[in-house]
Amino acid sequence: MSFNLIGTGMYVPEKIVTNRELSLLVDTSDEWISQRVGVLERHVCTTETAADLGYKAAINALKNCNCKLEDLNLIIAATVSCETVSPSLACMIQKKLGATCTAYDINAACSGFLFLLETAAGYYARKKVNKVLIVGAERMSRILDWDDRDTCCIFGDGAGAAILSTGENYLDSTFTVKGGDDIINIPQFSGKSPFYEGETQEPYIQMNGQETFKFAVNAICDDITLLMERNNLKENDITYVIAHQANKRIIDYAARRLKFDDEKFYMNIERYGNTSSASIPIALDELNRQGKIKKGDLLILTAFGGGLANASCLLKW
Repeated sequence: MSFNLIGTGMYVPEKIVTNRELSLLVDTSDEWISQRVGVLERHVCTTETAADLGYKAAINALKNCNCKLEDLNLIIAATVSCETVSPSLACMIQKKLGATCTAYDINAACSGFLFLLETAAGYYARKKVNKVLIVGAERMSRILDWDDRDTCCIFGDGAGAAILSTGENYLDSTFTVKGGDDIINIPQFSGKSPFYEGETQEPYIQMNGQETFKFAVNAICDDITLLMERNNLKENDITYVIAHQANKRIIDYAARRLKFDDEKFYMNIERYGNTSSASIPIALDELNRQGKIKKGDLLILTAFGGGLANASCLLKW
């Protein structure tokens, strides 16, 4: 027993920051950002928290499938940018919803949404749940160094959510973790202990762009190849590949290496930037509400990010 994904929802804050606006803050340009990353604009919070974003995405997902709060058995959330370590993002979403079920977080950076799916699959396998809410919500603007043009132009804020129900449409998955902070690192606030003598770092995203690019392309290609071979699939069997929206060049390069049609990879990075764990559920919700995916369609979701952690799954709609 696994599950069916029966509802989707997303939410992004109202304020939009264009590349031109960013060029007034740091030494960059619309041409530099659009060519190197593929982002034209991103949504940024002015008053909302990550929990606010997650709550609004969750409400939209519940409405999408007419799921009632009292039917939820579990809420799991993913984030790297929540304002609080405790209470967790999931607990705050639970409170805002008025739900009473168990709630907790998972941190797998940009791969977080796929780790949520795999975690939920374990509950379904043990017949512990019927309806599960999963949410990826990020206020990435909170953890950016806005003086660093190599990172501040990439990310955006947003949340995506999904409702799961008993079924058999989570078909296969693959996960790889290689622990380390040398390529992607997001330090916590170092604290004020008068006894600590170790190294301290600013609590902002640190990223080696070239190494991230190589890791991401290899992760996408290796994972998709494995899932396709393991399930005897060809490109024409897959309706969409929904990749984590980190960089347009990463996705384009992976598509060419896999010899997939570019149109097979859904992209919306130009409008949202990299929203970390929220990027895949945001893309799923857009496809769902636009009627671009239909019952029986096969989707591959693929993600990569800090950890280093990459994950992919095969999902039947």
